[in-house]
Amino acid sequence: MPKKYVVRLTDQERAEVNQIVKKFKGTNQKVRRAQMLLKADADGPNWTDQEIAEAFGCRCQTVENVRRHLVERGFALTLNGVKRAAGPTPKRTGWSAGVAGHRDAAGAATDRVRELELTAAGAAGGGITNRRYDQSRDGTAHAKKNGMTNRKIEYWVIPPEADAEFAAGMEEVLKTYAQPYDAAKPVLCMDEQPVQLLKETRTPIPATADHGRRVDYEYERAGTANIFMFTEPLAGWRQVDVRATKTKVDWAIAMAGLLENRYGHCEKIVLVCDNLNTHTKGAFYEAFGPERARQLVGRIEFRHTPKHGSWLNIAENELSSLTRQCVAGRRFGDIENLRHETSAWSSDVNNQQKGVEWHMKVDEARIKLASVYPKIMT
Repeated sequence: MPKKYVVRLTDQERAEVNQIVKKFKGTNQKVRRAQMLLKADADGPNWTDQEIAEAFGCRCQTVENVRRHLVERGFALTLNGVKRAAGPTPKRTGWSAGVAGHRDAAGAATDRVRELELTAAGAAGGGITNRRYDQSRDGTAHAKKNGMTNRKIEYWVIPPEADAEFAAGMEEVLKTYAQPYDAAKPVLCMDEQPVQLLKETRTPIPATADHGRRVDYEYERAGTANIFMFTEPLAGWRQVDVRATKTKVDWAIAMAGLLENRYGHCEKIVLVCDNLNTHTKGAFYEAFGPERARQLVGRIEFRHTPKHGSWLNIAENELSSLTRQCVAGRRFGDIENLRHETSAWSSDVNNQQKGVEWHMKVDEARIKLASVYPKIMT
């Protein structure tokens, strides 16, 4: 059966894993993953999962997981792994482990018998209830009647409490959004995100009147790309810039293109962006000579969103729309294809003149987000 996740390392990645294996750099797990990637490399030994599992004394599913993580998460996360939110549960040893195990087994059996008795009684019309079982599946007592449990988790950007720097940065961004549109000094928001490139291993079958487009389940990793999203909320305009890397130079070149073309007639622009180490004034000096860099920097007023406040960046909303409407669920084998599709998406949305109407104001934030403001003792 052909492999669903094909490992094809670049020269740089192959050199890095060779160094890890040769010098035994990192944890045992990292070295083992590096060894598996070397053997699974389609441009190298190209061992089967069974051969790799026998060589390293593991299960075939472990090898398959390494392949899948490389394709879905990328090279760095595959090697280093993902840190667990909480440490492992302490292991019981000796007499306490035996007693605890006996008690847990006996308790589980007793609970199961009691549950069956209550179920039978309820079915017979006895109307018996037991508050002990009115709890969530993860063991927390008294689960809510709407069915919510602690197993249902939503990942969210939770603002800090009593953080003066966060409050100051938030109000500065909100004040910027509250200003009326000024063509001579427009507000520009930018954000970025990486994209995993996936190449088809077999030519897809075009759609017909009888069936949709058929794509083979097998694919292989083709590197990564980075999407820069620029949007002018009040003008209903956005632009997507796709690049192979996400360095300071890449960001500076993308910004220079906007400053010297679309905003060439503007004396200044107000730039709302995340406070990353690549979004700095110094990035222009790494990409251009000092005269041109100074000229470009002098035309930008930075409005950095505070840490854990990326939700204040309107460009993040645009990136979410781009991902859902254009990128998610599709395979892009190269940067040119990704660049073509994202450009078509931005042109289509721009033609519809869809802008962003930001509702939250500073006064509302001071009420709804009162916890982020320090408590002043008078």
